[in-house]
Amino acid sequence: MDIGDLDEVLASLAGADPFSFGDPESVIALERALGVLTCITSKAVASFDASKEWAVDGAQNATAWLSTRCHLPAAEARRQLRRGRALPSVPLCAEAFSNGEIGVAQVDVLVKAAHAVWRVDDEAFSRDEAILLGAAKELKFGPFSAVVAYWSQLADPDGAEASEMEKRARRDAFLSQSVSGMWLGQMTLDPVSGEIVSRELIRLEAEMFEADWAEAKATLGRDPKIDELGRTSPQRRADALVEMATRSKSTPADARRPEPLFSVLVDFPTLSGRVCELASGGVLTPGTLVPWLDEAWFERIVFAPGRRVECSVTSRFFTGATRRAIELRDQACCHEFCEVRAERCEIDHIIPYAKGGLTEQGNAQALCGFHNRLRNHQGPDPGG
Repeated sequence: MDIGDLDEVLASLAGADPFSFGDPESVIALERALGVLTCITSKAVASFDASKEWAVDGAQNATAWLSTRCHLPAAEARRQLRRGRALPSVPLCAEAFSNGEIGVAQVDVLVKAAHAVWRVDDEAFSRDEAILLGAAKELKFGPFSAVVAYWSQLADPDGAEASEMEKRARRDAFLSQSVSGMWLGQMTLDPVSGEIVSRELIRLEAEMFEADWAEAKATLGRDPKIDELGRTSPQRRADALVEMATRSKSTPADARRPEPLFSVLVDFPTLSGRVCELASGGVLTPGTLVPWLDEAWFERIVFAPGRRVECSVTSRFFTGATRRAIELRDQACCHEFCEVRAERCEIDHIIPYAKGGLTEQGNAQALCGFHNRLRNHQGPDPGG
């Protein structure tokens, strides 16, 4: 088979009605094929780089040639080259990549992790490659990335701490006025600082949403639709940022400084593993928390056997400490196809209370409003 045959196949697919391969099985097959084609392309680009045929056209390097001839951003050309060069050093991952078992995103995470630890232990990745590959095949991308992050910490603790400090050093923010008078900005924050800002923005936006909802309901005389509210979600976030600045300006100089609260998840028992992450899912090294010890409160949540979070006693309803424990345990909506954060979910009984279900952590799950309503409309409950 040559490239001409590939062109013929792609042309046939491009000319077909998308509805003919819009079913679940076809979409999965297409995604796998896309991964295989990306793998082939990465290997070809690396081979092209090694051949130095790019020099015939006067290009200074393969990246410059790819950027010009293939109209790629230079950053993407460099990524393809790095990936292609690295594949021979991660043979199990390369084989799975070429078979469509994992995608380009998983490969890039694994290659980056392998390169980071090779300088301190050139056998660590080879020893654990099969385990990490299993996680790439079985887990959603977020949990898989967390597994690789923990592995990197254990394989190179000193390097992991240095990397976290480098993240902190890269923090940045700017706000500048455009010619039209609008203000444009961007921020880059380390995981802990980002958690502080994000949680407050979310809290204020939620308050503003409730106010907008109540105002629209009073005006319309019924529950409003989202597009009938006075502000969009981005507008509320912008107003929340202004509100944060206004409150900062109006706070007396001698006022007590609010102390941030972090929810930090750790493993139980401590020696059985290594878990250290924010409730939002960001994996941290223990050293990342050190600069905050003098000015922050830490909500330490211990994961015990049986998926129980040792946080508080049970209560009649999933409220207070019990609800918080379940939020931290589940972290997101428990539905397979959902990633809504648990703080924005409903905590409900797995076996309904009316059918004998107990109000305890083992009989509770976080579900977003959509999936909780969907569950209640899908046949009989587990309780019979």
